[in-house]
Amino acid sequence: MRNRQRGTNLGLLLLASQVFQLGIDNIPPVTLATLGLNVYLFLFPFKPLLETCLSVREAYWYRDWSRLLLSPFHHVDDMHLYFNMALLLWKGIRLEKKLGGPWFAYLLSVFSLLTGFVYLLLETGLTHMTEDSSYSLQCAVGFSGVLFGLKVVNNHYHPGGATNIMGLPIANRYACWVELVLIHIMNPGTSFVGHLSGILVGLLYTTGPLKRLMEICAGFVTSNGHYGGQQTYYNSSGYSGYGMPYAPNTNYEQHYYGAPYRQQYNTNSAHTPTAPPQHPYTAGMSEEQQYEAALRASLNDRGGHTQARSSHGPFVPSNPSPEEIRWRRIQRFDS
Repeated sequence: MRNRQRGTNLGLLLLASQVFQLGIDNIPPVTLATLGLNVYLFLFPFKPLLETCLSVREAYWYRDWSRLLLSPFHHVDDMHLYFNMALLLWKGIRLEKKLGGPWFAYLLSVFSLLTGFVYLLLETGLTHMTEDSSYSLQCAVGFSGVLFGLKVVNNHYHPGGATNIMGLPIANRYACWVELVLIHIMNPGTSFVGHLSGILVGLLYTTGPLKRLMEICAGFVTSNGHYGGQQTYYNSSGYSGYGMPYAPNTNYEQHYYGAPYRQQYNTNSAHTPTAPPQHPYTAGMSEEQQYEAALRASLNDRGGHTQARSSHGPFVPSNPSPEEIRWRRIQRFDS
């Protein structure tokens, strides 16, 4: 592994140019944050490069497990950073739009850790198979292993098509394997095992148990540690779930009277006949609509039958006419 080279930082300039060409507003937030983290740690590394790279000797023999966290987000030089981040932009934009921000962030976190873990297993296996301890000393660093995993996932969600590699059209489903070999041949300094680890992690997700395991873990987290009826999970289209009372693309707060509120009206608060309470968030309603919503909530509090509420659904208003509203107001004040 080469020591970090300091020079003109041409890679940073190329990366900045590409970001501005795409437009920051066109880059999804998780992808942009991941890119920013990699650039920040390149400019202000958490530790020297030799203390962040991942090897069997450093991580397993010497128990420096922090390298599993640090190695994907540190790079050898600015061009190494540029090529990895350029690929992240292309894959991240497509996958984050497909999977949704929360699941994509979850995927990146798992892939970052698991790629390093698989790398250690493969290097340990090679050490025992060949009886060559040099495999345990090889130190890898960079985000490219994770990117190979993302390439497998991207090809899974966007099947078909071909990639032009050295003038030859290669089907996307095989492109990652061809690139794995060609990159190692053209640049022997790259980590063949590190890239292979990313591909294997991607396959574990698309064809193995990893995706289901991640869904189960997500269910535990979203149910506050109680895995049961309110389980939520993610599927290939993004956020989904069992027992979700709200649609995936709406606020988690209930929709009252046809307008979304961020805070449920407190029907236990005291009311005075001369000043009917109004909701603190008007949601663009007119004064008459605000009064109508407040009056309905007040009637519900007093046992009125103007609305029907199911055990799992929103309130269903009866849509009274303005004359009926005035009549109910007189009835309420006379009571």
